[in-house]
Amino acid sequence: QVQLVESGGGLVQPGRSLKLSCAASGNNFRFYAMGWYRQAIGKQRELVATITSGGSSVYADSVKGRFAISRDNSKNTVYLQMNSLKPEDTAVYYCWKKIFDSITWGQGTQVTVSS
Repeated sequence: QVQLVESGGGLVQPGRSLKLSCAASGNNFRFYAMGWYRQAIGKQRELVATITSGGSSVYADSVKGRFAISRDNSKNTVYLQMNSLKPEDTAVYYCWKKIFDSITWGQGTQVTVSS
């Protein structure tokens, strides 16, 4: 069972940046599609960004131009660089991994954007 461990969340002021990391266990990381979802209080979980095994990425409209997803297969890690953060980006951010029909979620990391 692949495990995903997120890190990098915290409290940040509007307009500042934060970088999330998600480390995956196992030996087949390079074959996984990876991504980030988020869930704010009282809202449904929503896609933030995904990246395929080949490096193609997809972003939610709300984060395009501000967030960037990347992966380092040598470190079994996927990253989410978040710039120009807004209060509405406040949420628990979950790492996500998919291969075939198998999906795994991380435990989540809280990101709070507030002055």
